[in-house]
Amino acid sequence: MEARPLLRTFNAAGVLESADVHVAQRVTALAGEVEGAAGDVVALAVALAVRALRAGSVCVDLTTVAADTGAPDLAWPDPVAWLATLRASPLFRQPPVLRLYDGRLLYLDRYWREEEHVCTELLALSVPTPSVDVPDYQRLFPPGYQEQRRAAEISLSQGVTVLTGGPGTGKTTTIARLLALLAAQADRSGAAGLRIALAAPTGKAAARLTEAVAAEVARLEAVDRERLSGLQAVTLHRLLGSRPDTSVRFRHHRGNRLAYDVIVVDETSMVSLTMMARLLEAVRRDTRLILVGDADQLTSVEAGAVLADLVDGLSARGDVRVAALRTSHRFGESIGALADAIRVGDADQAVALLRAGGEHLEFLETDDPTDGLRLALLPHALRVREAAMLGDASAAVAELGEQRLLCAHREGPYGVRHWNRRMQHWVGTETGDPMWSPWYAGRPLLVTANDYGLRIYNGDTGVVVAGADGLRAVIAGATGPLNFSVSRIGDVETMYAMTIHKSQGSQVNEVTVLVPPHDSRLLTRELLYTAVTRATKRVRVVGSEADVRAAIGRRALRATGLRQRLRAAAPSTEVNL
Repeated sequence: MEARPLLRTFNAAGVLESADVHVAQRVTALAGEVEGAAGDVVALAVALAVRALRAGSVCVDLTTVAADTGAPDLAWPDPVAWLATLRASPLFRQPPVLRLYDGRLLYLDRYWREEEHVCTELLALSVPTPSVDVPDYQRLFPPGYQEQRRAAEISLSQGVTVLTGGPGTGKTTTIARLLALLAAQADRSGAAGLRIALAAPTGKAAARLTEAVAAEVARLEAVDRERLSGLQAVTLHRLLGSRPDTSVRFRHHRGNRLAYDVIVVDETSMVSLTMMARLLEAVRRDTRLILVGDADQLTSVEAGAVLADLVDGLSARGDVRVAALRTSHRFGESIGALADAIRVGDADQAVALLRAGGEHLEFLETDDPTDGLRLALLPHALRVREAAMLGDASAAVAELGEQRLLCAHREGPYGVRHWNRRMQHWVGTETGDPMWSPWYAGRPLLVTANDYGLRIYNGDTGVVVAGADGLRAVIAGATGPLNFSVSRIGDVETMYAMTIHKSQGSQVNEVTVLVPPHDSRLLTRELLYTAVTRATKRVRVVGSEADVRAAIGRRALRATGLRQRLRAAAPSTEVNL
C-alpha cells in the first residue's frame, strides 16, 4: 500500500509480485531517486529487472516488455522517454546499480558484469592453438566415427570448444576419444602427463559422466586405457573449491587458477550465467576447455541460457567454431523423428507421429489421465514391489529403470506430489497393504540432496527392498547398486513420478510424459523435448492435442545479451601463456 503508484498498479495487475515491489522501493530509496513520475518509471524498471531474474532471464528488453508480459494495456512508459529517464537516474552513476546494453536491455549491475566477463574470458580462451600432426586420428576415429572425428579436429584447433548434440549423438564417445588423442599428443611432446578435470553442474550428472567416460575408455586400446585410467568427475562447486564459511566464494579464481591442461564440463545447458562466470575466471589461458551439452534441452534453474547463447553467438563468428553432432544412435526411428519434430517446432509432424503410434510411440489423448495412467503404470509398480518383497535388489532396481512417469509440475493435479499419492494408493489397494509407514518394500526413492560420504547424489533413484535384517534402501549409483539401512538415508522422497527438470541427464527404457494444460507457464518446447529424449525404447505422451501443440509452439525464451555480445566482440589477440 505504501509503494509508488505505478508499482501498485503493476502489482495489482499481476505483472509484479510483492518481492519485486519491495526490492524496487528499497533500491530507489537508497539511491535517492526522486519522487513523482520520473522516479516511478525508474522504480518500475528496477522491479521488472528483478522480475526477469525470477523467470530465468538476466535482463529485460524495455522495448518489448509490454508485449512480453502479456499486459500491453497497462500504463507502460514510452520506451524512448523511459530510457532517457533511466540514463539520468542516480542508479546509473558510479557505482552503477543499473546498466544498459544495446540501448534497450536493462540489467542489474552484477549480471551485466557477469555477461561481459563470460564473453571476454571465453574469447580469450578461444585463441587458436598450434596445429599438431597426430597419427592417432585413424586409430581412435575409424570409419563410422566421422562426425566425432570432425568434432575432435575442431577442438584441437582452438582453446575452447562448445560440443553440442542431442541424446545418443556420441558426445561422450567424442570426449573419451578426444582425451585419448590429447593424452597421446602429450606423451609425444615429452610432457609428464595430461592433467584432466571432468565436471558437471550436479552430483548426479558428475556421477553419470564418470560412469559414461569409464565405459567409453574401456573400449579403447590398452595404451589409451592406461593414460586415462581413474578419471573421476566432480561438481563444478567441488572443482572450484566451494568455501561457504568465508567471504571468498571459491578457492579458485583469477588469483588462484585451476591447474589442469584440459577441463571438460558436461550438461552445460544446466549451468547458470553466474556459475559460468566463476568457472571462466578460474581457467588458465593455456587450458583447453570443452563445454558439452544439448542446447535444445531445458536451461539452468537459475538465471541465464548460457549454452544456447554460446551456440548461437559463436556460430555467427568466423574465428571460433562450434562442434555439432547431429546423428542419434540411441533411439528407434520414430522416437528420433518425434524429438526432431519437437526440436524444430513442427507440431503437425509431431502430432502425426504420435497418432501413428507403433512399437515405440503411444499417444493417450485425454483430458482426464487417471484411468490411462493407472492402466499404464500400475503393473510396473507392482513388479518393482514384487521383486522388492522377495529381497531381489538387482531385479527391483533393474525394473525401476524400465519405466518413468515425468511431470512438468511438483504441485497440483498434474504435479509429482499428486501422482505419487495416487500411485501409492493404487498399489496399496491392489495389494491390500495400506502402507501406513513411510518405509515399505517396493517404495521407489528419489535422492534430494548430495551425500558424498554415502556416494549418493541429488537426483539418484532407488528402491526399498526387504532384507534379512529389515528394510534396505538400494540406490542405483554410478558404479553400481549401493545398499544401506533405511535409517542411514535422510534426504529422499517417494518417486512413482518425477519432474522433467530432475530427469535431465538420465535415461530409462520407457517414459510416460504427462502434458499439463496449455495455460501452464512451464509448458514449453524445451520441456517436452527434454522429457521425450529421456526414453531409449518407448515414449507415451498423455494429454490433449491442443496441449501438445501449445508446448511445441512455446519457446522457453530467456532475455539475455550474451549471444549478441559474442557476435559483436572483436576477435581475441591474446597469446596463450
